Amino acid sequence: MGYLLVLGFLAGLIVAISPCVVPVLPIVLSTGATSENRRRPLLVICGLMVSFTAIVLFGSVVLGDLGLPKDLLRNVALLALLLVGIGMLVPKVGEVLERPFRKVGAGPRTNAGSFVLGLSLGAVYVPCAGPVLAAITVLGAQAKVGAGTVILTLGYASGTALPLLAIAFAAKRASSTLSPLKKHAKLVRKFAGVLVVVTTVGLATNLFSSFQTAVPGYTSALQNAVESSSSARNSLGTLTHAKGAGADKTLTGQPSSGLPDYGPAPEFSNVTKWLNTPQGKPLSLSGLRGKVVLVDFWTYSCINCLRSLPHVEAWYGRYSKEGLVVVGVHTPEFPFEYVASNVEQAVSRLGVEYPVAIDDKYGTWDAYGNEYWPAEYLIDRSGRIREVSYGEGGYAGTEGAIRELLSQKKGSLPSVTSVSNTAPAYSTTQESYLGYDRVDNYAGNPSSVVKDHFVQYSFPKDLSQGYFSLSGQWKVESSGSLAGDGAQLELAFEAKDVYLVMSGSGSVGITLNGTPQPTIQVKGIPDIYQVVSLRTPGTGTLALSFTGSIEAYDFTFG
Repeated sequence: MGYLLVLGFLAGLIVAISPCVVPVLPIVLSTGATSENRRRPLLVICGLMVSFTAIVLFGSVVLGDLGLPKDLLRNVALLALLLVGIGMLVPKVGEVLERPFRKVGAGPRTNAGSFVLGLSLGAVYVPCAGPVLAAITVLGAQAKVGAGTVILTLGYASGTALPLLAIAFAAKRASSTLSPLKKHAKLVRKFAGVLVVVTTVGLATNLFSSFQTAVPGYTSALQNAVESSSSARNSLGTLTHAKGAGADKTLTGQPSSGLPDYGPAPEFSNVTKWLNTPQGKPLSLSGLRGKVVLVDFWTYSCINCLRSLPHVEAWYGRYSKEGLVVVGVHTPEFPFEYVASNVEQAVSRLGVEYPVAIDDKYGTWDAYGNEYWPAEYLIDRSGRIREVSYGEGGYAGTEGAIRELLSQKKGSLPSVTSVSNTAPAYSTTQESYLGYDRVDNYAGNPSSVVKDHFVQYSFPKDLSQGYFSLSGQWKVESSGSLAGDGAQLELAFEAKDVYLVMSGSGSVGITLNGTPQPTIQVKGIPDIYQVVSLRTPGTGTLALSFTGSIEAYDFTFG
């Protein structure tokens, strides 16, 4: 339980310094700058934590049981914020608005009023999706909330609230100590009112999404290092009990091309509505045999999804005539995303022309054992999954896989697409797993890996970019590899920072392009270690030598 609390806190902290926090910043700043009560910023942020936690865990289920619209809480919160902003901007209007609340001691400037303001803010807060938030959302939507889920959510809410609280207190301190601000307190309050009104309108009309998607995902590498580590995945998997095609990327069968074969793709399941199909008729994978199909899990308020969406749309536009079918599976993250009309408006606004399955019951999500927004599953003409990609980035690899599957029929393909990548500002090697359940880029035939026994491995003559190889005694297990006598590992990477999750006790010697680097001492439970950090992003070859009893799980890159 303690690990879940720490994991949630770190995940929330990372989100709070990402572009996803931008829409609530003006209101947080306004709260601090116009605060006469020293405790008001704390109460507002506490309210945000409480409402965000409650809505994520119970919002969709409770609203559904009561027969209320799933976007009711968000709409009420937007109205409340708008009224607060107008009251700050026009004092006389503010006095009128406060009168009904004074009788119960809950005026906007009271402690109770500050907490209520925070409750409203939490109802419109939409952080970036990651594995932790995905696990919380799925469990809440399926009414499977246990002690572990609550602890994870409280940690997440606390982590995301801490930077916001610091910003609110900084604004309060500035307004109370800087002479120009003190002298013009009324003007500051009116300006803050304008900020709140503009921000509320922006939240209601998705005004901020263009800015958020234009800013590169500069926290993606950090998020991956924390939330996609082996220990984090195991803990989240224990909570969600994820099973299915996407749950473990297990190789099955012999591939007919250079791409891996992850087995037959599940059918679309429990879809509540289809968009962009003739007369809204449902699609089926069995009916799409002979086509290459890209299944894209997304949600319209997920900034990570919106940054990847232009790539998916470009692939659809470029390759649909060549036999590619794109199906967007819209699985909601927040209660207001369950409303079909909201999804329809978003699909129209975003210019999505390919079919979209509304997956409100998480039927298709569960069938694929999916855990991420966004996530891509590429299916060949015979209905087998041949490529799986999670999160932002890796677009060139996915397009290459699309082209490879399409090229198996005669005929030339159009040129590759050219879309600006707003994932991290430089390309990095994909996450590299060292267990046989998810091994993708082992420099050799994956079928030659001996499972669950110590055997002798040897380095190949050449190591391709993005691949790793083993030498010496290794025991390759489902989620990692246990180093034995003379164990060594080589990795050809592209990144600025390289991290490796390890556990056990021993030391790891490191050379980078033949130059010795500081040795890593490994001790204890699975943890993430920084193997190397370059001054600028680039390529290189790492050689690691292991002594003692160490298990290595996966590399991540930043």
